[in-house]
Amino acid sequence: MNSSDYYRERLTENMTDSLNVEYELTYAEKRKATPVFSGVLMYFPDAINTVAQCSQAGNDQHHSDKPLHWDRAKSGDEKDALTRHLMEAGTIDNDGIRHSAKVAWRALANLQKELEESGDAPLSQYNVTKQ
Repeated sequence: MNSSDYYRERLTENMTDSLNVEYELTYAEKRKATPVFSGVLMYFPDAINTVAQCSQAGNDQHHSDKPLHWDRAKSGDEKDALTRHLMEAGTIDNDGIRHSAKVAWRALANLQKELEESGDAPLSQYNVTKQ
């Protein structure tokens, strides 16, 4: 099953309008109603950019010889690592990356894994297959 089929299956739902007429919200309608650009990227452009820099720095630290990717085998303790960085929020880590950027990255990693484990998201092409 590809990701489009997965989302179509998950996101198609019965809706009722003001006249109590049931209709089915299509995958495309649901997808178009999700404001990824205007509701996330445009709210936090500098923060998203900083998290992307954090992601690149982590890849360079662990796999400088490989293209950017998320090596899930390197660390699985998202909540503990997030908390360690949260305790130093507002400061810069010794690698030059803000602890707050590392908090955001770990929070996204944790959410992605939660969604995958609950069956609410397919794996991205950039993530390794779970064992």
